[in-house]
Amino acid sequence: MTDAGADEGGGAEADPESDADTVLIAGTASHVGKSTLAAGLCRLLARRGVSVAPYKAQNMSNNARVALAPDGEWGEVGVSQHVQARAAETVPTTDVNPVLLKPRGGGESQVIVDGEAVANAPASTYYDDHWATARDAAVAAHERLAADHDVIVAEGAGSIAEINLHDRDLANVECARFADAAILIAVDIERGGAFASLYGTLELLPDDLRERVCGAVITKFRGDPALLEPGIDEIEARTGVPVVGVVPHDDPGLPAEDSLSLPDAATAEDGSGGGGTGSGGVLGTDDGVPDDEAVRVGVPRLPRISNFTDLEPLAREPGVRVAYLPLDAALDGVDAVVLPGSKNTVDDLLALREAGFDGALRAFDAPVVGVCGGYQLLGERLLDAAVEGVGDREAVPGVGLLPVETRFSTEKRVERVTRAVDGVGPIAGAEGRATGYEIRAGRTRVLDDGERDAAATLLATEPLGAEGVATDRVLGTYLHGLFETAAVRDAFVETVFASAGRTRPDATTADRSPYERAADLVADHVDLAAAGLDELLGSAE
Repeated sequence: MTDAGADEGGGAEADPESDADTVLIAGTASHVGKSTLAAGLCRLLARRGVSVAPYKAQNMSNNARVALAPDGEWGEVGVSQHVQARAAETVPTTDVNPVLLKPRGGGESQVIVDGEAVANAPASTYYDDHWATARDAAVAAHERLAADHDVIVAEGAGSIAEINLHDRDLANVECARFADAAILIAVDIERGGAFASLYGTLELLPDDLRERVCGAVITKFRGDPALLEPGIDEIEARTGVPVVGVVPHDDPGLPAEDSLSLPDAATAEDGSGGGGTGSGGVLGTDDGVPDDEAVRVGVPRLPRISNFTDLEPLAREPGVRVAYLPLDAALDGVDAVVLPGSKNTVDDLLALREAGFDGALRAFDAPVVGVCGGYQLLGERLLDAAVEGVGDREAVPGVGLLPVETRFSTEKRVERVTRAVDGVGPIAGAEGRATGYEIRAGRTRVLDDGERDAAATLLATEPLGAEGVATDRVLGTYLHGLFETAAVRDAFVETVFASAGRTRPDATTADRSPYERAADLVADHVDLAAAGLDELLGSAE
């Protein structure tokens, strides 16, 4: 790596005590394959015996996971870094993503530093009041990771060439400087204009970052790579930066980070666009099961949807289609509904009601599951709604499928949990324990008989741990990740097929893990030696 001292932007020097190498996977834009390359490189290094950790100085995502913070408490990190830590075969801590911004709507984000929510702020206030603290936390987190590992695979955010942000770009510019990182740039050819994007990105980089660029990787390519050779020769001649890989269009099945990865709203209603577990209007269509033998799980596309990765294990089940539905969509042809998490439950409830989805859901006679915010929506009422930022409203009626009420507070629960499973209702037959996590502001209680409006009879309270409830067809739970537990997922899928009157197809031979598939993409299609990164593979020696 380069020997960086104080840089032209005033950043801190790299830690002279650290022997760890850092590689920054940057991009020409958002959603160009940075997360897949980072996860793949983490697993490739791990399976070759290298001590490696992922890192993203600043992330913006409403898909979060729970990890240990420096103070020993539980905190939040972006889903991609949690996934990359698993790929790296290391325990995820909040150091892998020390700064997380969770959009709340209205141009405002919740600011999470070292796993803990510290403020709700619009962009201008964040940069004025919190950015310096966030940068200090990011530097300290990187130093702790560098002290414990040989290699750090850092992921940038969006484009590294946002010149309006170069003086405060924590995930890209600042990270490259304080981490003394070599930079590998990902460019998505599926969008078109890949060579122009790469050339423009390199031209707009600060001089000190331009010197750190060790190569570029073209991602999501369909066809014969030989067709790219004239363009690659020309871009290398113009820039002096080697194109060290052409990665084919292949979704390894890693959890998605943000709403850009959701099926397009225009195609979600009719399922057009094809695609596998990560593209098109409906997820899970590439399993070889005819559509007339499959079941369809509808997921309302909430305006402030969060943690929608809870649905991805279902989409990988043979014969299960997961369809993200516009809020005004009919539920005809839907065999079950899962309401996902929400960054603002009250606003999403009002949006559901305005579109008429709550009425359609009350008339729906098939399995329904609500997770976290989705669980809160299914109750009879939401109290202290002003905490969620909805004016001075104290109470908002819920959908009314579960006899519970939720009271919001400013106190946030963030914890990784393991719960005993009481297999009833939509998960009838499930046994054992389920491991997941809770990230919520609000406490839900079961209403006494005299307080209830809902006629549904509860079969269980705490079917998946504290504050969850179930009827014969509706389940509400705070447990994110519940479908990652095989027993719960299997029971739910069995229930949906039985409710739809269809025979569940035999399970196919399981694919290799998404981490191994991502590693194979890097190993087979990225020439680390051409990027001067072959020494990373010798870090275990």
